[in-house]
Amino acid sequence: MLSIEKYQEEFVNYLKDYSTINEPKNLYQPIDYILGLGGKRLRPVLTLMTADIFNSNYKKALNAALSIEVFHNFSLVHDDIMDAAPLRRGEQTVHEKWDINTGILSGDAMLIMAYQLFENYDAAIFQALAKLFSKTALEVCEGQQYDVDFETRNDVTIPEYLKMIEYKTAVLVGAAMKMGAIVANASQEDQNNIYEFGRNLGIAFQLQDDYLDAFGDPKTFGKQVGGDIIENKKTYLYLKALEFLNETDSDKLSQLFSTNPADIASKIEIAKQLFTSSGSAEATKKAILEYTNKAFTVLNSLNISEDKKELLKIFGNNLMNRTV
Repeated sequence: MLSIEKYQEEFVNYLKDYSTINEPKNLYQPIDYILGLGGKRLRPVLTLMTADIFNSNYKKALNAALSIEVFHNFSLVHDDIMDAAPLRRGEQTVHEKWDINTGILSGDAMLIMAYQLFENYDAAIFQALAKLFSKTALEVCEGQQYDVDFETRNDVTIPEYLKMIEYKTAVLVGAAMKMGAIVANASQEDQNNIYEFGRNLGIAFQLQDDYLDAFGDPKTFGKQVGGDIIENKKTYLYLKALEFLNETDSDKLSQLFSTNPADIASKIEIAKQLFTSSGSAEATKKAILEYTNKAFTVLNSLNISEDKKELLKIFGNNLMNRTV
């Protein structure tokens, strides 16, 4: 087993050799650009690590890991168009640097390229990877649609929100890990269990992201703190606060999230005060712990050594306690 940093390094080196520059350049240059913008590379690292965990050479999983990363970045290109986002990882988004039509077409090409990477495996592994990928890709699209729908709804429930983040974020984390297990020829039971581990960890990861968006340290978070509040996003923090607050404060929060005042700092501060006083902030931290522990419970069913289970626990705890 390697360190997380070493898996990242190995993946980034492989990504650099994956030349996407071809003709026409206006199709392929945006792809090269978005793939080169960095990021945590969490999902491909999980694919490599999982292959190692099931006693395979992690290098065999590099194409599957790259497929996950290409798909993830495809979804970001299209999400940024839908959100009219100017920045991604501190740089111009693809549609801002080029134009919307280029972003749509280059994104479409990335989806096809992600599938192409499975062609490097034999028929049985190719089929298993493609079947998982198709299911996951469709769920990610469903999650994105739920997210869009929620922007104009005032009756979103906690179960609906959890389903949205499961589809939009968590299923891809689960799939990344299951792909590593597929490449390693792990048993079907172990493949399914490692998927559940990743799925629960993915939900915890997104809830942590919600929490950090409001309460993270601006120096380490890497994004604008309070961004979800500014955009009136109905996150777990918001929904839990509505559940806990009295009618007066609940109305105050609802009103706050239906306006775009000039004084953004004041809006963020009032929302954070209501998240804290209602108990929503604490409830969100509890939910993060709950889903992390759900992931850890799955480890008991995996046919791997206790040392490897411990490594997965350390990884999960690091995610839960992150500040970025």
